[in-house]
Amino acid sequence: MGTPRRKAGALAGQVEGYREWLAQLGYTPSTVRNMLKDLGLVGQWLRREELEVADLCEDRLTAFLAAQRRSGRQRLAGARGWLPLLTLLREAGVAPEAAQVAATPLDALLGRYRRWMLQERGLSPPTMLRYENTARRFLNEYAMTGGQFAPQRLTGAELNAFLLGECGRVSSGSAKGRVAELRSLMRFLHLSGVTARMLGAAVPPVGGWRLASLPPMMPASDVQLLLDRCPHDSAVEVRDYAILMLVARLGLRSIEVARLLLDDIDWRGGEIAVRSKGRREDRLPLPVEVGEAIVAYLSGARPRLDDRHLFLTCRAPRAPIRADLVSDVVKRACLRAGLARVGPHRLRHALAEQMLRHGAGLTAIGQVLRHQDLATTALYAKVDLAALRQVAQPWPGAAA
Repeated sequence: MGTPRRKAGALAGQVEGYREWLAQLGYTPSTVRNMLKDLGLVGQWLRREELEVADLCEDRLTAFLAAQRRSGRQRLAGARGWLPLLTLLREAGVAPEAAQVAATPLDALLGRYRRWMLQERGLSPPTMLRYENTARRFLNEYAMTGGQFAPQRLTGAELNAFLLGECGRVSSGSAKGRVAELRSLMRFLHLSGVTARMLGAAVPPVGGWRLASLPPMMPASDVQLLLDRCPHDSAVEVRDYAILMLVARLGLRSIEVARLLLDDIDWRGGEIAVRSKGRREDRLPLPVEVGEAIVAYLSGARPRLDDRHLFLTCRAPRAPIRADLVSDVVKRACLRAGLARVGPHRLRHALAEQMLRHGAGLTAIGQVLRHQDLATTALYAKVDLAALRQVAQPWPGAAA
């Protein structure tokens, strides 16, 4: 089976280890065979070039690919296709680690900013990534003077210019996020001694009133249509249906779905533990239909992998799902149902509206959606237009 050792050249000693490693990651037997053939091609090229396994790196692989193309071979994996091989060889200690690119002054400052956000503010990784991306864009545009990185020369005018540019391309809600992100960066720069003045106060607030508009809603019939049109034929479809049920019936956020562990489900108690914003953990009742969808996934669709995350990718390399997969699942469901594409958060809105119409109070809705502030939940009081008409006062001068 597989590639004979004599055909693997300088990599002959890695054949069996590579085969087992790929199988553990969930690659199919046919894919494993193809990847072993690629290993053999690299091993033979290394021997012809009188190179050792320890010489293999990204640059050597680039040279190998160029040599293969010159010889007329067309069907070759791209750069990402060789990542599993390099990863295994580096984990085994037979290939050198990736060369470290010298950090620029901007990279060094952002590294310190990242550590400060983690250690001093305790932000979650997704929030830190968002804050860092905004900081990088702002500093790249306004902290460069004559080709030199000079954040100490920043002024309030540059903060205003950046924010005005953002307001022209994003929603008011996103623009408010930019304000928080800029103020965080300015606080760090001042506390770390980069800027002499605290420029956070120079970041103007963005106009926008919480109760000025109705939250986007989705009828309960459309939510049910999403669930009814979800097929259950493949492992991917069974997994996606379980994800949809958690979002539609419990209002879980995308990151909360991705973080779920097998140990978070208390089958005997009929509860599920959810790690929400602010590092808080909430326990919610597990509805029967949601539990049945999860059981169907665990019974035959979930890959057999030594990982405690509830949801895993169905294709190799097997790993926990990312939060953005939840959005893809909802959008695919919308396409199947013939509805306009929406994100997972729209299903949270729909759940709140349905609870309100069935007589649930705002406190109960806030507990289910795990809002930290009741003012956030109060937004949904506007969606019950029939109830609002009963308490609305006639407009002065209008006909009765």
